[in-house]
Amino acid sequence: MIVTNTETIAGYRIVELRGLVQGNTVRAKHAGRDIAAGLKNLIGGELKGYTELLTESRRQALERMLAQAQQLGANAVVNVRFTTSAVTSGAAELYAYGTAVVAEPSA
Repeated sequence: MIVTNTETIAGYRIVELRGLVQGNTVRAKHAGRDIAAGLKNLIGGELKGYTELLTESRRQALERMLAQAQQLGANAVVNVRFTTSAVTSGAAELYAYGTAVVAEPSA
């Protein structure tokens, strides 16, 4: 599966649109990560627990989006975007979306 954040794929031509595909996950904060983040705020630096949480969330949302594209018979997803939103205090949604297409190598 080809995945790109552009509207076209270099060396390919889009021959069929299969539609909007999306994947999401909602994650809650972990008490241990919150304590570590609070301490890190005092001295500065990367909040590795949150970095790991967001990395895993992006991966899961992307996998879900690609599974939906595969069900539609697509071999690529173009114009991929990610967004986040707060669901409740302490929980956030990570949402991935794009356009599923069938692409063929250019002649």
